Amino acid sequence: MASGRGSNFQALIDAAMRGEIPDADLIHLIVNKKDAYAIERAKKHEIGYTIITSHDKTRKEFDQSVLKLLKELNIEVVVLAGFMRILTPEFIDTYRNRILNIHPSLLPSFPGAHAHRDAIKYGVKVSGCTAHLVDKGIDSGPIIMQTSVTLSDQETEESLADKILKYEHQILPKALQLLCSGKIVVNGRHIKIRSD
Repeated sequence: MASGRGSNFQALIDAAMRGEIPDADLIHLIVNKKDAYAIERAKKHEIGYTIITSHDKTRKEFDQSVLKLLKELNIEVVVLAGFMRILTPEFIDTYRNRILNIHPSLLPSFPGAHAHRDAIKYGVKVSGCTAHLVDKGIDSGPIIMQTSVTLSDQETEESLADKILKYEHQILPKALQLLCSGKIVVNGRHIKIRSD
């Protein structure tokens, strides 16, 4: 699921083409904005897509439409790749521990939509990105993996976003492969990755 340019969606496509996520099939893209560039990426790689607009629906109505489609397509895992909406508890319960998100900060620091701005404003020296499972909070689910970057004294929101994005593109496919291979064991807030 994506809302914008879909660079993390592209990272998943590229990883799949390189054979790095053999246990995952990229079946379908859902976007909530009809002008999302992620649609062009889906077309180019012949991946099915559906536009379900969110501006004209309640959260519940939107999520019910998405859940209906996911059921029809027999989707087992949902990846939020730059999807900028909060999911309803019912959606999360339906896909408990099977919704993967990528967030541009070292959670639990700086959750929400303005992670780069918040990190710079706070004055941190290190930030990064987090691949995590989605729970009913905002960017509060169990953490699968993280990567860090060092901030410069001249860091801007744009430069930090660029610096972190390449690592998002690296860890999201790895986290998806772990999730689809059944190697992730969730115990409350803690995730154990099986080596077998």
